Amino acid sequence: RERAREAMELNQYVGPAPVPLWQYRMWLDAQTIRDLHVTREAISAGFREMVISHDVFEELGPAINSAKSIFLFGDPGNGKTMIAECIARMIGGSMYVPHAIEMDGQVILVYDPVYHRQPEDPADDPASGGGLSSIWRRVEVEHDRRFVRVRRPVVVAGGELTLDQLDLRYDPATKVYQAPFQMKANGGVLIIDDFGRQRVPPRDLLNRWIVPLEKRTDYLALHTGSKFPVPFDCLLVFATNLDPMQLVDEAFLRRIHYKINVNSPGPEDFAEIFRRVCAGMGVPFDPAGVEFLYRHYYRPGRVAPRACHPRDIVDHVRDVARYRGIPASLSDELMDAACRSYFIELSDAPDTVRTQAVPC
Repeated sequence: RERAREAMELNQYVGPAPVPLWQYRMWLDAQTIRDLHVTREAISAGFREMVISHDVFEELGPAINSAKSIFLFGDPGNGKTMIAECIARMIGGSMYVPHAIEMDGQVILVYDPVYHRQPEDPADDPASGGGLSSIWRRVEVEHDRRFVRVRRPVVVAGGELTLDQLDLRYDPATKVYQAPFQMKANGGVLIIDDFGRQRVPPRDLLNRWIVPLEKRTDYLALHTGSKFPVPFDCLLVFATNLDPMQLVDEAFLRRIHYKINVNSPGPEDFAEIFRRVCAGMGVPFDPAGVEFLYRHYYRPGRVAPRACHPRDIVDHVRDVARYRGIPASLSDELMDAACRSYFIELSDAPDTVRTQAVPC
């Protein structure tokens, strides 16, 4: 009883036995995302729901296969977040993660059902390929319950991200640590969305990533002050609609291996996006609707075309048509009503008025 009380004073963890840190490193190295290879056909299939330019498509292929880091930048509403989500879904496959790891007698929870989902296909077994089959089969045969088989994780952090969320979080009640975002993303994809809009200065956040990006190793600290290295093995994707040169310096840009500018769609791509949106929303497509936008908004320079405009405008068209009790269409009347409720007038000076879309 005395030994039990002493053990409970150390921590209140109850669950599968924690995995030693050295074993966690070994298993993560055996399942590294760097060994994944995504073909051109797989990338085409992964982005089949999007309309992106040929140049961006050709840049995304090598960037995804590098499993290093990607910086997506450009004007808002052009699909940067959707591209990041498509990349995450494209990775696919499954892996094993430990429920918890042990370091200096302290327990760190790694498995998180929010980010570590069960594989959809039971036949999707890592034992089927690569040189790791003996390791995988041993786990399956011996039923090592310290590990759980999951889909490769996808962790998304947006404007709510703070610096303390990138460090171990200690619960004084249970005396157990919760692993940070980047540790839970190991073996998968970590997306930093809306970069630059966090509550901490961008440079402070970037400085936190410099060592992991350079060495693929992160350093965490226990509440006792002890520091230890952990693998940083994930595809890190930054997405921002702010000017990169105002957010980052040359030292950080050098460590980001792929910088991809997601531009506004050209007329042909814009029309194709409009056609797909209409098909998905059950509204008959009419090229005259696209011409209406270019004639009244895009060509006069009142607003720049964005990839999100077709979705939002067609949605407004349906709302107006439903209210008036008429079939939804891309007629000039409905398009005009939709655009007047979607675009807003912004006055920079008493004699200057420009039009801009509401945030997408």
